[in-house]
Amino acid sequence: MVKELIIDSAPDSGVTIALLQDKQLVELNTEQVNNNYAVGDIYLGRIKKIMPGLNAAFVDVGYSKDAFLHYLDLGPQVQTLIKLTKIVKNGGVKEKLLTSLNLEKDINKSGKISEILSRNMLLPVQIAKEPISTKGPRLSSDLSIAGRFVVLVPFSDVVSISKKIKTGSERNRLKKIVEGIKPKNFGIIIRTVSEGKGVAEIEKDILDLVSKWEKFVKRLQVAEPTNKVLGEMDRTSTILRDLLTDEFTHIHVNDSLIFEETRSYIHDISPDLERIVKYYKHKEPIFEHFGVEKQIKSAFGKTVNLHGGAYLVIEHTEALHVVDVNSGNRTANKENQEENALMVNKEAAKEIARQLRLRDMGGIVVVDFIDMHKAPNRKELFEYLKQCMKDDRAKHTILPPSKFGLVQITRQRVRPEMNIVTNEKCPACDGTGEIRASIVLMDDIESNLNYILNEQNEQGVTLCVHPYIEAYIKKGFLSKRIKWFFKYNKWIKVKSIGSYYLTEFHFLNNKDEEIKL
Repeated sequence: MVKELIIDSAPDSGVTIALLQDKQLVELNTEQVNNNYAVGDIYLGRIKKIMPGLNAAFVDVGYSKDAFLHYLDLGPQVQTLIKLTKIVKNGGVKEKLLTSLNLEKDINKSGKISEILSRNMLLPVQIAKEPISTKGPRLSSDLSIAGRFVVLVPFSDVVSISKKIKTGSERNRLKKIVEGIKPKNFGIIIRTVSEGKGVAEIEKDILDLVSKWEKFVKRLQVAEPTNKVLGEMDRTSTILRDLLTDEFTHIHVNDSLIFEETRSYIHDISPDLERIVKYYKHKEPIFEHFGVEKQIKSAFGKTVNLHGGAYLVIEHTEALHVVDVNSGNRTANKENQEENALMVNKEAAKEIARQLRLRDMGGIVVVDFIDMHKAPNRKELFEYLKQCMKDDRAKHTILPPSKFGLVQITRQRVRPEMNIVTNEKCPACDGTGEIRASIVLMDDIESNLNYILNEQNEQGVTLCVHPYIEAYIKKGFLSKRIKWFFKYNKWIKVKSIGSYYLTEFHFLNNKDEEIKL
């Protein structure tokens, strides 16, 4: 599988990152210029309200709406975090690591939040979900700092390994490496990408994360309530950290600053791949050059067409997303109707897995596949859908088809869904639904032509129109163009443009530049 990353930077819309697999768009990430609340950022929050009925608290982190912190998101060592915060804020911290800090007991899993937190208390919290719709951020005080190969977890001594690393010998090797490096009172989660990596690479990653923790403690000492204490990397670096493998062949960037930052970051984490970072210099927009823009227009919207003639209808509600699979113009006789349904459903399953990643759809997704009567076919579809979604980094659960043929999917939602408007404003009516009467079209053209030739005294004028209008102007022995020649004593070129709408026209000068009217 060939992977490419296309990074488009625009002053107004921020940075848009497209991930292509075998030239097909599978992920689209946008980093807004004004997005101050990214997943992974750590803030010094102030507890505003304790809600015993919800067993949760509302926390002020500077957002317009207070953020939500549930008891189950406090983390087992929240008491130690509260103690550390008090020590640091009082200036009593002697070291930035946790070597001499005595850890508190884990909190009761079924306890009450009012027993742990109180109003106006200061507590470092991490963004677990960005603000979505009318809701504020979702928080966690179970802090962690993610690296390329490992995740650093303070107030713990546990070393855990990704379940995707299957080999027992490799799991033991990685665990021994990490246990020999990690500082006291820090736990480590070994990520899948660390499989096969050497001691030096893993050690460097752990030391980088420990350095970030030290920076966090230093900043916490002077931080004011609602201040960001430690920021997650930008989206570009985060994607590179999580996805970069030897399968990547090109990374194209159209901004010189991001190009240098990306190249420098890749040099630090994987020097062998630094050569794949390319600076895009062409005048054509980068997404159009690599075919991303066309894929965006075809992939987003209510209806998504599939190659075989079938199509998906995707509807969104406040509570869930609904996907309906339609066979379209795919026809089949009674003998192979079941096979045809399975074929269409599998094609749809592959596209649905792509759409979930592409749009970053989260929450509950209900898919209405085409009915299949044979149990083995339903099982085959279920297994195929799970296989298609195995590369999805968001946590997800897929339930087998119900007796109504519905498949339910829950997918982790940590940021607002990607929503791109694919409909464009009609250039003929400017969105009003009405156009100028065609009967006065020639009057408009002649009026503008008279102004250009007599008032502006332009030479070598070319009229660009729709092909039908060009045929009308040139029609007959005494055509409009002949009449114009006798009237103005100048020959007017008429050029047909197939992409023009019927009543659209423009004038060009002898340098092929449009004459502004």
